[in-house]
Amino acid sequence: MQHTKRRRDGWGSRIGVVLAAAGSAIGLGNFLRFPGVAARNGGGAFMIPYFIAFLLLALPLCWMEWAMGRFGGRQCHGSAPGVFDAVSGRRRPWLKYFGVLGITGALGIFFYYVYIESWTLAYSVFSLTGRYAALDRPEAMGEFLAGYCGGHGPHFSGRGACYGFFLLTFLCNLWVVWHGISRGIERFCKVAMPLLFLTGLVLMLRVFTLGAPVNPAWNLDRALGFLWNPDFAALRNGRVWLEAAGQVFFSTSVGIGVLLTYATYLRSRDDVLLPSTTASLLNEFAEVVLGASIVVPAAYLFFGPQETAQAVAGGTFGLAFRTTPLIFNHMSGGPLIGFLWFLLLFIAGVTSSVSILQPSVAFLEEEFGLSRTRVVAAIGALTFAVAHLVIFGDGVLEEMDFWFSTFGLPLFGLIEALVFLFCFGPDRGWEELHHGSALRLPRAFKFVMATVTPLFLLTILAAWLVTDGWQTILMVQLTDGRLTPRYTASQMPWIVASRLLYLALIAGGCLLIRRAWRRRASAAADA
Repeated sequence: MQHTKRRRDGWGSRIGVVLAAAGSAIGLGNFLRFPGVAARNGGGAFMIPYFIAFLLLALPLCWMEWAMGRFGGRQCHGSAPGVFDAVSGRRRPWLKYFGVLGITGALGIFFYYVYIESWTLAYSVFSLTGRYAALDRPEAMGEFLAGYCGGHGPHFSGRGACYGFFLLTFLCNLWVVWHGISRGIERFCKVAMPLLFLTGLVLMLRVFTLGAPVNPAWNLDRALGFLWNPDFAALRNGRVWLEAAGQVFFSTSVGIGVLLTYATYLRSRDDVLLPSTTASLLNEFAEVVLGASIVVPAAYLFFGPQETAQAVAGGTFGLAFRTTPLIFNHMSGGPLIGFLWFLLLFIAGVTSSVSILQPSVAFLEEEFGLSRTRVVAAIGALTFAVAHLVIFGDGVLEEMDFWFSTFGLPLFGLIEALVFLFCFGPDRGWEELHHGSALRLPRAFKFVMATVTPLFLLTILAAWLVTDGWQTILMVQLTDGRLTPRYTASQMPWIVASRLLYLALIAGGCLLIRRAWRRRASAAADA
């Protein structure tokens, strides 16, 4: 049988496509990453670059990915290298190598994402069993988290609990991915997404009915104001705009390669506008309404502005694990509410993490003709091994989060926009986007997709490079007008190892692409 005739998986229903795409987008980034990033980068002022990025970057790129993905899927390609090759009409054989970022970027996020995801499963159990019920200060909760991850301190005598929950979470992800698109990812999301929204609404209502449980001055109005009051001076920093773009990309799954892959499983006349737009709007509701209404406001109600600010500054993901468990300790029915909160995070995490494995699975399945079992086993072995760098490496988690997410997603988004503009073509892309759809976008968006989106991305990346990027690349920072090391001596080997890993992933991916296309050419010659 010829390579291009290989039977492909597909979506079982339109609602399944929407929920799977929404599940890919809605994850830990909505409930953990967004509140912390917004509070650290100007509060309400952060929403200016955030919504600009959503309207001028995320939505147009989302439509580009779905249009190019469905086009590539008709030629039996399921990942970025094949889609790029297809939309160029195979006239630019070098273009497919840029698609490697649509595979390695998603894998890179999975390396650390699945580890954090396992924390949420652990804390849901800890909440029900009262493991941290006696703790009453953020510092003590921080020691609890450090002890859980490091296997030391008064609460843990080893890494057994941490490693056990990591293994369980990892295997759960592989089990869903192994079952494929319709029987695995789609079926799981049809159950998980309604449960996620219901749990999120219950928790938001509980926070809004808390009143001022500790201090009359720490009320809901001021709690919401802590997150939303604008600091417009932050808008002069290029990193804030990059953080906004990175957050929008992270939470909408744009620039990862996932939506590009998901679209390849659509039939030729399946609507792409409705599912892509609906999934994006569901994500914004989960992030801006639910995500911003639970963690930071609840922390303010119980701990006030100073300690909440310290918790926000403590890291992108640390807020939920250092502060929110203490909030539940103060609430009536706290153990059950804590269980629901961390269960919500776990479900959101799994719906996203299973999606970010799909680009690499599709690439190996369809370009090398491998069975799904062999592919999932190979990718599982790689991701399992590299995840240990995150588990044991000091500073690796934040480093990977920046390069694979904050920087990597806008970079690959820029590549996609340029491919759409110069290779697919705005006219052909616009026609493909509306093919099979009853909806019609305003023609102004055609100009946005062809001009504004790529120029905006170029500006953001250039501004970051000038203001902060060169320091990040050189691993230094400005302190009182002097350049000082960004990392400690103990962190440096781990940081260097994580950067070398990314370069090795890109090099290895390019070699696999080269081999796959030689295999394809050989099969065509034999036919």
